[in-house]
Formats: sequence, structure tokens, C-alpha cells
Amino acid sequence: MSSVYSSPSIKHFFLEIYNLLKDTDSAVTEIWFEISEIEFFKDFSDFELRDFLDKFDFISIQKGNYVHYIVVNKIAFITRCLQFLELDVNQLSYLLNCDGFEALIKEILSQNSYKTTKNFRFSDKSELKYETSQKRYEIDVIGIYQSYILIIDAKQWKRKDSYSAMNKAANLQYQRVIALKKNPEILSNLIQSLLGMKFNFRKRLPFILIPVMVTLESNWVRINENSVPLVGIDNFNSFLQELRINLQYFKTIEVNRIIVQKQLV
Repeated sequence: MSSVYSSPSIKHFFLEIYNLLKDTDSAVTEIWFEISEIEFFKDFSDFELRDFLDKFDFISIQKGNYVHYIVVNKIAFITRCLQFLELDVNQLSYLLNCDGFEALIKEILSQNSYKTTKNFRFSDKSELKYETSQKRYEIDVIGIYQSYILIIDAKQWKRKDSYSAMNKAANLQYQRVIALKKNPEILSNLIQSLLGMKFNFRKRLPFILIPVMVTLESNWVRINENSVPLVGIDNFNSFLQELRINLQYFKTIEVNRIIVQKQLV
């Protein structure tokens, strides 16, 4: 049984799961298989199967209709299999639809110690709405780490998509960040909900809002006309790790005070 944990065996296991997932609905992130559908497990006893699956957090056994199924979480699978398959996160992202793509971005943020949320909606209560004629906004993914607040627009755009479209979308993302800052109560509640009411906010001020576009494929242009970064999903992890070094090149907005329990910090 020890041979199933060898590198070639584990690679074979991940490859079989990947090939099965390719044929599933991209809108579904939790996929159920009958145990017999997975060739890798054909000679496993029940004990051996459960022992093997305990080693991986993206896969489990669940009971449904009086039958046990193998359940695979696509988001977790993508982030775990990179070390075993000669695939990059860009290729693996094709397993997902738009909502799953956002969930993958959120997962990568979490693995880099960011506190996260997705599909954040807010109404503009400032005077900005009269200038822009936009009263409501939605932000795909938000991540907070230290003093950095990433405001992310997730686009499953490919390399062939035009720069003008990406440039326009990035400018709109910057507009969302401006709107968020101009609604300090909403922003303050967002920060508190992610970091917790007991968090010492004074130590983190000023918070730095950073608009970011994350796309399915990397483009030859890495930044738009207003210095909003355009990041391919395959470069997103390194982007996070190098953010402090490269921050000087990006459009940012500082938040010098937030409202905590009706008191200004």
C-alpha cells in the first residue's frame, strides 16, 4: 500500500481527478463521483480508501441516497495539485465558471493570510452618485492583509481580449474604490467585519485601498493607463508576495481614519 504514496502514484491520482473534472459543469465547484468511476481506487479496500483520502483536504467520502460517493472540491483541488501536475493555475482555472474563478482568487488570498470576502455590494450614499449616475456597486473579491486592502475585479478574459476593454474595466474598478472611500461608514463596517471589532485599527492606519484586475490569462500589458495592475491568475500568487515591493507603481488610495463603534479612529 505504501507504493500509492510514491510521487508517480500521487501524480497519476491527481491527473485522473483532473481529467474527470474537465468533463464536469464549470458552474459546479463540488463534484460527486461514484467510487467505481475513479480507476485509481479499484483495488482499495474501504479502510485503505478512507486512509488515503484522509491525506488530502480537497476530497472526501459522503453518503447520498444510501450510497457512498467521492466528493471533490474544485477550488481546493486546483490549489493543491500544482505541485504534482505539469499544469499552471491558468489551465486549471478553465475548470471553473465566473463564480468559481472568484472563489479561486479568494482561496489564493486566504492562503497568503488575507481576510477575505466576495460579491460585496454597497449603495453610494455620497455626492459621487450625482457625478457618476451610479448608485450601487458590486466588488467581486476583497482581501485585507496588514494595511493593504485589495479591491479585485475578476475577469475570465484571455490574452486575445483587447487592451482597450481591459483598460476600461480597470478604470471602472478604480471608480469603485473611490466610491468605497467616499462612503466611510460602509468601508469601516467592511473592515471591522473582516478583522473583528476587537482589532487594534490604530496600528494599521492608514489603510491602503488598491484596485486590481485579475484575469484568466496574462496579457502583455501589466498595468493600465491609471496604474491599475492587470494580473493573470498564474501570476496572482507572486503578485501578492511582491506587493510591498511593487506598490509604488500602482494606483492606491489612502484611508486615514475609520469609524469604530460610532467613534472616529
